[in-house]
Amino acid sequence: MKKKTLLPFLILALGLLAIFPLGMKAQPYRYADGAAVEVDQPLKANGFGEYLTEYYTGEVLYEHNSQSRHEIASMVKIMTANLIFEAIDEGKISYDEMITISPDAASMGGSQMFLDSGAQYSVSDLLKGIIVVSANDASYAMAEKIAGSVDSFVAMMNERAVQLGMENTKFANCTGLPNENEQYSTAKDVNIMTRQLMSHEKYYEYASVWMEDYKHPSGRITQFVNTNKLLKQYSGCIGGKTGYTDAAGHCLSACAERNGMKVVATIVGGTDSKSRFNQVRAMFDYSFANYVNKIYYRKGDVVGKVSVSKSPIDEIEVATSSDITKFSKLGVGSEEIELILPQSVAAPIKKGDVIGQAVYSVDGKEVSVDLIAMQDARKSTFLDIIKGITKDW
Repeated sequence: MKKKTLLPFLILALGLLAIFPLGMKAQPYRYADGAAVEVDQPLKANGFGEYLTEYYTGEVLYEHNSQSRHEIASMVKIMTANLIFEAIDEGKISYDEMITISPDAASMGGSQMFLDSGAQYSVSDLLKGIIVVSANDASYAMAEKIAGSVDSFVAMMNERAVQLGMENTKFANCTGLPNENEQYSTAKDVNIMTRQLMSHEKYYEYASVWMEDYKHPSGRITQFVNTNKLLKQYSGCIGGKTGYTDAAGHCLSACAERNGMKVVATIVGGTDSKSRFNQVRAMFDYSFANYVNKIYYRKGDVVGKVSVSKSPIDEIEVATSSDITKFSKLGVGSEEIELILPQSVAAPIKKGDVIGQAVYSVDGKEVSVDLIAMQDARKSTFLDIIKGITKDW
């Protein structure tokens, strides 16, 4: 009887061992966009080169063959768009400035917004065409406008690449179309210029356009459809740039943001269109499942009070001048924030004056954030002093 009683338990035990062999732990799962993702699951390479970083610090979360040179197709336009934004920021051109389209620009092949030769288009519309539909004609027109010629603009692109620390990149045109001159970059370098492009807040206005009926000056309509499918397929995706040629394969560099954490994922030389989107999606999932951007203080949070001398105001509130956050792996202990404040300050004090510092470390480097006064504290007048003397009489 005892043998029969033990038999079901033995079968159950053998079944569990088949699923979880001795020494193996069952991994926890979290769900992202309906797909189960192992929290500790390492990413598997799915392209020629891949690179995953935290947006603000550039901290590397995953990389594969990230510094090997490869063609990147239309991801070249990441630099093209960046130089346009920088020209606007420097006051060289403006968003509403009208650009006359040259015959050379209008005759560009490949992906385009179908510009009319001789017609005038705004810088804003041309930027939208470059970012949303990867327009070669708009890229060519803007290169001519900013540098006088495409060759001069390409020289600017290469110079900017050096400034950004893109050590394995060479641009030969502003579009990414196949060129008789050698043109290449790497997953790491593309990631660097993607983060630079995404430092321009106006970029997200264009990158968020999914579909639009664009009206040309002549009145005809061209339908814009964003080439970055993750914009609709992945919750939190806020921008990105695709690319494809036979030599480059299927490429994508995109950015996603959730819970105050922002990451940039890049793949060069994917085997097909679906796999590049799946790989970037997997990199996003891996980031959000394994890392956190802990918020210690928000800009304007009051961290304490400081006494004020020589003023009718006894004390003032002190707050952070900016967010204090730290990106780290889940489970890593909290960072101590040292608040350095004087016991008292002498009037006069103006709102926004620096009163102290919040100090903490990031990757072994000390970081400080100003702590500022949240109110004015004027200096006592003679009348204030008399009132102070007599108030308890």
